[in-house]
Amino acid sequence: MRADARRNRQRILDVAGEAFTVDGTGVSLDEIARRAGVGAGTVHRHFPTKEALLDAVVADHLKRLHDTAAEALTAQEPGAALFGFLRHMIETAGPKQELTQVLTESGATTSEETAQAAAGLRAAFDALLCRAQQAGAVRGDLDAVAVQAVVAGAVAAVRHSARPDVGAVILECLRP
Repeated sequence: MRADARRNRQRILDVAGEAFTVDGTGVSLDEIARRAGVGAGTVHRHFPTKEALLDAVVADHLKRLHDTAAEALTAQEPGAALFGFLRHMIETAGPKQELTQVLTESGATTSEETAQAAAGLRAAFDALLCRAQQAGAVRGDLDAVAVQAVVAGAVAAVRHSARPDVGAVILECLRP
């Protein structure tokens, strides 16, 4: 893909992610094209359906989370790295969870790109958790599924609470 086409695709993904988050999934592809400053044909060439665009937005979010997790794996302090990553997940997960739910409820299947992004994120997350447990910063009796459940609960709590620190409070249950 040419550099300008890659930039246009990323611009469309960024605009679509924000539009779907703020305005819901009823935003048309043509409106996304207008907001992205590209022609409707450019959007339709990259994403022939709204479901394809939703899937790509989710995949892009998962790739960004993977990049953040991979960066956290290079940190000196494993516990701080994991908890920082978990806070980042809580801060960014809410709207993307809703998009994933809409995509699933529409009956659309996720693409191979999204499946690969999810697998990469799981692997990086598992490595972060393992490092933090080996350092004694996280309870040893927890696995990735349990920690993901805690994060999902924290995301829901943040959405419904007036306390800005409720996510951090919930994460404390992971400490030994």
